[in-house]
Amino acid sequence: MLSVAIILLLSYAVGSIPTSVWIGKAAHGIDLRAHGSGNAGATNAFRVLGWKAGTVVSLVDLGKGVLAAGLIATIRVDALPAGFGFWEVESVVRLMAGMAAVIGHMYPVWAGFKGGKGVNTTAGVLLALTPGVMLLTLGVFAVVLFASRYVSLASLTATVVYPSTIAVKKYWMHAEGLDASVFVFSLVLATGIFLAHRSNIKRLIAGTENRITTFRAAQGMRGRGEI
Repeated sequence: MLSVAIILLLSYAVGSIPTSVWIGKAAHGIDLRAHGSGNAGATNAFRVLGWKAGTVVSLVDLGKGVLAAGLIATIRVDALPAGFGFWEVESVVRLMAGMAAVIGHMYPVWAGFKGGKGVNTTAGVLLALTPGVMLLTLGVFAVVLFASRYVSLASLTATVVYPSTIAVKKYWMHAEGLDASVFVFSLVLATGIFLAHRSNIKRLIAGTENRITTFRAAQGMRGRGEI
């Protein structure tokens, strides 16, 4: 159990890195959480800081999930616990590490437990676990984003596409090497993302959700530094 405890602690710590907050302060001298939607995620970074900062935030937040599920989850100082039975222990531990990173992103210890909504970090976790399915999901995200200019709509669409694709591959195509735990945890993560986007969903229904109309930094942010 020591291995699992270390994995979860390190994954949470990595997930807690407040990328957008640090970049906002370093590049523009502002706390991103005091501007735009007030959220410390990539969407608000794109909207307030511009496409350069938004891209960096997205990639780093994605990398946090990849690091947790793809590398930190492999740490071993003792034997992994048994007893899952119907699930592969390795897959479960990797998913647990990924969830710890997502929780860290949403409630970062390094930034007063006020973080982002976890979409990019979740994407990183799933990219480490199922790269093919995740690349398809990211493709859908990109298409919806550029067609609608709603980051929230693109995120929510991708959140539905991933578990749906996993279900088709595992239960219809009977793909080998795809553990059922991945499907179950993808549903849990999807539920969490939808709950975190409650306000966005309400604004999308009401037609008041903010669109990305430009990839430049928001007015008043320019001139305070670049990234």
